[in-house]
Amino acid sequence: MSRTAAKTDTQDASFAARLNAAANDTEHLLDRLLGKSLPEGEIARPQRILEAMRYTSLGGGKRLRPFLTIETAALFGVPRERALMAGAAIELVHCYSLVHDDLPAMDNDDLRRGRPTAHKQFDEATAILAGDGLLTFAFDVLGRPETHPDAAVRIALVTGLARAAGIGGMVGGQMLDLAAEGRFGKNDKAQGEQDVLTLQAMKTGAILKFCCVAGAILGNAPKAKHEAASRYGQVIGQAFQIADDLLDVEGDTATLGKAAGKDAAHGKATLVDLLGVAGARARLTQLVKDAESTLAPFGADAAILKDAARFIAERRA
Repeated sequence: MSRTAAKTDTQDASFAARLNAAANDTEHLLDRLLGKSLPEGEIARPQRILEAMRYTSLGGGKRLRPFLTIETAALFGVPRERALMAGAAIELVHCYSLVHDDLPAMDNDDLRRGRPTAHKQFDEATAILAGDGLLTFAFDVLGRPETHPDAAVRIALVTGLARAAGIGGMVGGQMLDLAAEGRFGKNDKAQGEQDVLTLQAMKTGAILKFCCVAGAILGNAPKAKHEAASRYGQVIGQAFQIADDLLDVEGDTATLGKAAGKDAAHGKATLVDLLGVAGARARLTQLVKDAESTLAPFGADAAILKDAARFIAERRA
């Protein structure tokens, strides 16, 4: 084996170990937060909705979003337990979005992470309420002193996540996506590249970008480095969506753990559709380079985030 190959294997193993550690720590934290113990102000936790919330947020996923929060926060010397709280809150929002996306009124999916979706495992009403519960609980978690002792930092986190997840972010992006599919009447306007980029930046990219911004907020980062973390998050958000679109075209349901080929079935425009597979791959390669460039202010400390950009571009599930 060449020295270059050996070095790459070592980097891959190190990245995998860090990703797995973040996933395990997030799992344990979510398990605790979504336990039966009642924090002050709660009256009761009905068993069925608690079971549904745990079903849809525990035991699955790569936990990429908490990982990005943890590793970006580490650049600014943030204690891991604080970054984990913020990462767990973001993961709760992500899980809520999956529950609602899978509903019959949205994507009408039967599988998520290789097992029945929430509305199939339980029922539609329970799935809706479980999603609502996960979303609101995320802000409960962000608002706790355990996340950060400074109330101003917690307010900045709450505001940032609300905007990334709401009308100007993920929710608005989902609405644009449904409109593009012709859900609200025939859509005669062809989706151009900028339309697709705007939709994807909102639906998928906004939360991924906020993961990195949250790390900077937790660390009271200076403006230049805060902006660098934000730019990195924006670029990997674009890369994630292109990789996801390529998987939808080239992947299979068994590997993905969810239905493949949905974009074509819904007549949805993607960058793969607009640029072709080769063009999309070329764009993805450039985005990885761009992500690495944005991390220059952090020097060698950002090596793991460079690995993350490559992982996002090369993932197979």
